[in-house]
Amino acid sequence: MTPLACLGVAVATLCLTAPAAEAACGATRTPPAGAGFASWYGGEQGGRSTASGERFDPTALTAAHNSLAFGTRLRVTDLATGRTVTVRVNDRGPGHGRLIDLSEAAARRLGTRACGLAQVTIEQIARAD
Repeated sequence: MTPLACLGVAVATLCLTAPAAEAACGATRTPPAGAGFASWYGGEQGGRSTASGERFDPTALTAAHNSLAFGTRLRVTDLATGRTVTVRVNDRGPGHGRLIDLSEAAARRLGTRACGLAQVTIEQIARAD
């Protein structure tokens, strides 16, 4: 196995182990007030209907949130890196105690795709249309 392939296996193993992924991404078990965990969903959901009725596009900057109105625009900030992404809520979720699910494109832009889980804050920047 080439060194690059070994690195890929190591990264995949790290990211599949939730506690290790949280530690690697600077996430802690108890987020501060006003923050929470973000995860992402991608290609396997592509083309399926979202809760808003539109088709899920993993390349769009969208997100799932349990209660915010569809169309609400949010600024999501990774607390470990300070990187931000602006997303539009078009789906419901997440579960498992998470604050928000990001599209694959949003997770890539935020720099959290490889880790799968990140501690974030969300800020509403525009209400639904």
